[in-house]
Amino acid sequence: MRAARLIKMVLLLQSRPAMTAAELAAELEVSERTVARDAQALSEAGVPVYADRGRAGGYRLVGGYRTRLTGLARHEAEALFLSGLPSALREMGLDDAASAARLKVSAALLPSLRDASRTAAQRFHLDAPGWFQEPETPELLPAVAEAVWDDRRVLARYRSGARGEVERELSPYGLVLKAGVWYLCARAQDDFRVYRIDRFTAVAVSGTRFVRDGTFDLPRFWEERAEQFARSILRTEVTVRLTGAGVRQLPHAVDRAAAEEALTGAGEPDADGWLTVTLPVESLEVAYGRLLALGPELEVLAPAALRELFADAAERLRDLYR
Repeated sequence: MRAARLIKMVLLLQSRPAMTAAELAAELEVSERTVARDAQALSEAGVPVYADRGRAGGYRLVGGYRTRLTGLARHEAEALFLSGLPSALREMGLDDAASAARLKVSAALLPSLRDASRTAAQRFHLDAPGWFQEPETPELLPAVAEAVWDDRRVLARYRSGARGEVERELSPYGLVLKAGVWYLCARAQDDFRVYRIDRFTAVAVSGTRFVRDGTFDLPRFWEERAEQFARSILRTEVTVRLTGAGVRQLPHAVDRAAAEEALTGAGEPDADGWLTVTLPVESLEVAYGRLLALGPELEVLAPAALRELFADAAERLRDLYR
């Protein structure tokens, strides 16, 4: 632990002209007294750490000292490619590895380029969850992430709807963060499946490694399964007619792909400019909640049960605003 901290301190000082004790303490998550002791230990080991006294003082490396401890470990190199996803790294327990990798890269750069990580961070930030959602990090995510990185089998217990809790031995291939929700793409026996991490109730990481299928392509697999899932839940059809404004709003109210496909095959608007569309939806209840947002820009034609729900809503709104 201390050895890693000392290396990090050297890399920090190598990447900047000088740092105060308070700055080093904050970066290393230790006290300023520990910083002083670490600086003394480095000096005794032959690393030329110089301490400037006074209010504006701090620590710096003298004599153009350059460490050769900049080679990236595999987990640091892998984490570096995810460094644009700070919240995801933190949730997977990889923020320390990414921090070490960035420091090593920074230490290897020319002085004129050492602010690259800071300037990039000021210009790009990814916030994965949707608006008005409070994302929760699944408790077992770090254990699953560890197994994914090390290609280790896991024995997992999983809440599976009507079947209750089931136990599966999985080969975890990859993690996907979708709208603030974490998913595991894993091989169970001879079939690849998708599991929501927050539905795992227990995960035991095995000491046994699995051999990856070299043909597995995580982005392509996820795209195919996501499309299949989106299609599979659209089990009901409704027929509506839309104004021009309703046509423009429909893809924002329901599944975009389903809406665009339905609009493409809808034909031409009638003499009043209304377009009749048959739209696949998850259920009448979901359709009611989503389509009601279009207000007077949409009229439900079928089924009768959904039309009655809209008629009742319209009457209640009329009574409210009369």
